[in-house]
Formats: sequence, structure tokens, C-alpha cells
Amino acid sequence: MNNRLKLLLGAVLLMAISGLQAQEKRSLAMNEAIGLSVKNSHQLKNSQAKIEEATAALKEAVDKRLPDAHVSGSYLWLNSPNINMKSADNGGGTGGGNDEVPKVNQLMYGMANVSMPVYQGGRIRYGIESSRLLAEAAKLDADIEKDEVIQNTIEAYINLYKAGAAVKLVKESLAQSQQRVKEFSDLEKNGLLARNDLLKAQLQASNKELSLVDAQNNQQLANVNMNLLLGLPEQTQLELDTTLVDQASALDPLDNYVQSALTHRKEISSIDLKKKSAETNVKSSRSDLYPSLNVQAGYVAANIPNLLTVTNAVNVGVGVSYSVSSLWKNKAKVQQSEARVKQFAANEAMLGDQVRLEVNKNYLDVLSNEKKIEVYKKAIEQAEENYRITKNKYNNSLATTTDLLDADVAQLEARVNYVFAKADAIVKYNDLLKAAGMLENAGNK
Repeated sequence: MNNRLKLLLGAVLLMAISGLQAQEKRSLAMNEAIGLSVKNSHQLKNSQAKIEEATAALKEAVDKRLPDAHVSGSYLWLNSPNINMKSADNGGGTGGGNDEVPKVNQLMYGMANVSMPVYQGGRIRYGIESSRLLAEAAKLDADIEKDEVIQNTIEAYINLYKAGAAVKLVKESLAQSQQRVKEFSDLEKNGLLARNDLLKAQLQASNKELSLVDAQNNQQLANVNMNLLLGLPEQTQLELDTTLVDQASALDPLDNYVQSALTHRKEISSIDLKKKSAETNVKSSRSDLYPSLNVQAGYVAANIPNLLTVTNAVNVGVGVSYSVSSLWKNKAKVQQSEARVKQFAANEAMLGDQVRLEVNKNYLDVLSNEKKIEVYKKAIEQAEENYRITKNKYNNSLATTTDLLDADVAQLEARVNYVFAKADAIVKYNDLLKAAGMLENAGNK
């Protein structure tokens, strides 16, 4: 029994420890969240694989400068053939007499060939240059995706903050509503309040309870989403830096962000590299009109038992090849390459316009959100004053219960709008940094 009791206590202890671990709390600053998301992002791991692929393609292009070497060999079994050897002695008649025909029933040979490219019309050189440009573009594309991961992390962080703030505000408002229900219940019992007014107050409290349930669910879902984004256990309860929304951000003139975007946006640099790679491919396509020159060397060894043995058969020479059909087939290939260059040039121009528009939009969003914060701040003061006046009127039978409850709801909405606008300011500002190619400053505000 003692052993069973120990096992039972041990199991209970493990369950308790597991429960504590399941509810582990962790303080999380935005900079730390960004670092974890970059480290554990599956998207960035995929980008790294693309970089490795582009780097391997560059190495493959460089390896084309190296010589090609081929080794081959064969062993053949032969049947016993009928051999009729002609001889000048018998005037072309059949050999006869004492002439002995060798018996051949095996054949073995081996060959080794080495070919070193000397001139390929520039195809190798252009291939290396094109692969190098594409490898650099792949790195820039990875940086673009890194900016996306950072911005997604910032948005997830702010969404979790907003969810937590909503829960806090609804709880405070619910507590006031429940206190009001209690006061109204006492008044109704003493015959000083109509039953209908009590029911209105109870209905409002019930609605706030439902709102609290929704807010708590949203908070938990945002917490799970954040944990998945950062590579943390799903049950981890995150405690955020609530002072973040009170930190002001200095806004520079619009032209500064536009010029920064045109200079530092990695999308523009990436498409420029891809256009240069396409231009190199045009030259590579034209190089098919030129001949190829290779230095070649080989070695042959053969053995036919009872008949022939060959060793030390070494050959060295120069090989020249030229595809005459390229004179009429290559034109379409060159035109395709030139068309790709035009596509990249057009896309580059469109991207420049898109970047300018994006920066202007995000800049205006920041200014608009700043104005919203000012308006919502005044709205809180107005809602609180309105509630105070309405409550005084209600106490003096100059306002209805509906008026009082509406004033209470307006007060809650004003507080939520203000908190959300302050949180959105961080997202809007970092959207502007991202559009301007300055997102490395994220989290410093």
C-alpha cells in the first residue's frame, strides 16, 4: 500500500507540475518578440533554402570552366565466327593448307577523355555573371521576407496588447454595471424603482458579460497566435510591455521617407539585379553565334586475346565546333531574352510608382491616426462629463434609466477607441518605416 500511495502522490505531483508549466508566464518586449520571430520563422528558413539554391547555381556556373573528364570501358564476349581470310597467294581463293585462323571470343577496351573549354563565345562568363546577380537578388528577396516577418510580429504584438486592454476595460465597466444592478435591486425592493428599469440595468450587465467572454477569447487566441509566431509553447501566457504605446515617435518630412524608399527598398534593388541578369542572358543568347574551342586529350587501351593488344594510345588535340543552324534559329532566342529585359524595366518603373504611393499613403495614415488620438482623448473627457451630468439628472429624476445606460456605454466606447488608436499608432508608424526601407529601426520607438 505504501508503494501505491507513493506512486499516486508522484503522479499527482507530476500533474501539478505539468499544470504549472502549461500556465507558464513570460514577460515579452517587442524587440525580443521580433528577435524570436526572425529566428524561428518557417518563412525565413524557406528563404534561406532559396539562397542556398541560388548559391549552388552560381557554383555550378563557375564549375563549367573546369575540364570535362569521361572514362569508359567494355568487355564483350564473342561467339566463334567463321573467318575466311583472303590471300594474294591463291588469287583470292579460300585460304587453306596450313593457315591457322586465330580463335577470337573476347574483346576488352577502355578509354579516358579530357576536354578543357578554351572559348565558348562568352557563354560561360555570361552564365557566371547572371548566376551571381540572381544569387544577390535571392539574398535581397530574403531580406524583403524578413521585413514582412518583422511587421507581422509587430502587428501580432499590438493585437495582443489591444485584446488585453479590451478585457481590462470591459471588466472595469462590468464591475460598475454589476454595482449599479445591486443598487437598483435595493431600490426596486423598497419600491423606489420600476421593475422595468432594473431589468434594463441587468440586461446591460449581461451584455457586458458576453462582451467580456468575447474579449477574453480574442485575447487567448491572440496569445496562441503570438506563441506560434515566436516558436513558444502554445500555453505560455505572455505579459507585454504596456508602456510601449506611450512612447512618442518623431515624424520626419514626407520627402525624407520617399527618398529613403527609392534608395533603400530591397524590392527595387532586387528587380534591378534581375533586370541586369536578363541583360546578361541577352549577351549569352547572342554568344551562340560564335564557335566553341576545346583542348582535348585521350587515352585508349584494348585487348583482343589471340589477336591484338593496344596500350599507350594517347591522343592530344584541339576541337572546334560551330552550329550553323544558330544563324537562323538563334534570332528568336535573343528576342525572348530582350523581351524579358523590357518586362523587368517596366516592372521596375511600376514598382517605383507603387513605392511612392505606398509611402504617401502610410504617411497620411500616421497623421490621420495622430488626429484620431486627439479626438478620442477629447471624446473620453466628453463622455465622462456626459455620464456625470446624466447621472446627476437621473438622481434628480430629470433623465431616464435608458439615458444613464447609454451614457455609460458611450463612456466605455470612448475609452476603447482611445486605447486602440494609441496602439494602432505603433503599427502605422512601422508600416511607414517598412515602406521607406527603414524597418531596421522597428522597436526603437
